[in-house]
Amino acid sequence: MRRKIRVLVVDDSAAVRQTLVDILSSAPDIEVMGTASDPFVAARRIAQEVPDVITLDIEMPRMDGITFLKKLMAQHPLPVVICSSLAEEGSDTLMQALEAGAVDVILKPRVDTRQQLLESRVRICDAVKAAAQARLGQRPARQERTLRPEPKLSADAMMPAPHAGGAMVKTTEKVVCIGASTGGTESLRLILESLPANAPGIVIVQHMPELFTAAFAQRLNTLCAVSVKEAADGDTVLPGLVLIAPGNHHMLLQRSGARYYVAIKDGPLVSRHRPSVDVLFRSAAHCAGANAVGVIMTGMGDDGAKGLLEMRQAGATTLAQDEASCVVFGMPKEAIALGAAEKVVGLNDLPAHILRLAGSHMSHRMAGV
Repeated sequence: MRRKIRVLVVDDSAAVRQTLVDILSSAPDIEVMGTASDPFVAARRIAQEVPDVITLDIEMPRMDGITFLKKLMAQHPLPVVICSSLAEEGSDTLMQALEAGAVDVILKPRVDTRQQLLESRVRICDAVKAAAQARLGQRPARQERTLRPEPKLSADAMMPAPHAGGAMVKTTEKVVCIGASTGGTESLRLILESLPANAPGIVIVQHMPELFTAAFAQRLNTLCAVSVKEAADGDTVLPGLVLIAPGNHHMLLQRSGARYYVAIKDGPLVSRHRPSVDVLFRSAAHCAGANAVGVIMTGMGDDGAKGLLEMRQAGATTLAQDEASCVVFGMPKEAIALGAAEKVVGLNDLPAHILRLAGSHMSHRMAGV
């Protein structure tokens, strides 16, 4: 029998601590080994027993979460999931947390409605399970009886599957579709920083909280030659522009004549996520076919695997990040097992492959092409 994932919950709010304990304890493979009201209490608890994963608040008395995170990573690296309330903590601070070594960022539980509680539980438990699998050196898993998760929805919940044999004729206009989850923020930064200003248009689904995607895009925009922004409904996909799906909304690729654009939509969790990589990839299979390049990257679970297969069947070129460079080799592994990936590529080699496959005339400047 597999040992449960032991979690230490660190938050100054007793109510939040209890809610997190209730949520995490509902997962049969997670055990809350203890709670702490501030980093000093947490440090004493860790000295007694080392957890597999820590959930960490940012705003706390005596020492803030970012300072504690930096000390922890320097002295005793452990998988840390930041549990944040964006109403209190700026999303720029959450970017600092990821750069300091946090595996993931989640929002504090929303319990306004039964559906919000259910979705919060799914996201929080999944984030902890992913963190338990994370390789920290690789930076650039009791049945609930009263509130059962809904069946895991596929991309069918947002749009029908593409017709078999419906590959589209290639054109000169390429669209690159990328999906990532745990470990993806730093991996995407490495890729986008390597691209020239005239790189092909790129659309990205990175699993992250609502509102946080805007800060993530703004941060990347200051670091990259390409322009990066949080996608808005109707945005045109253009060379030199990267569109990142807004948190808590699905993003679909659409086509009107020769123009590709994105549609931002509400909807249920698909493959346990919103935004879902499967939704983006299926929409690309529908409207771009052989004009698309699909890339699936680090993350837990199987979101994007079926969508990448649909892209390949529609004529797109497809890539998966290799195990050695993934923080969590889950999503790429599932895609590879389905036969969805034409090629498995290391993180450092992905920029060159993307440019070559998308036909950028700047690709000869990239090492390894």
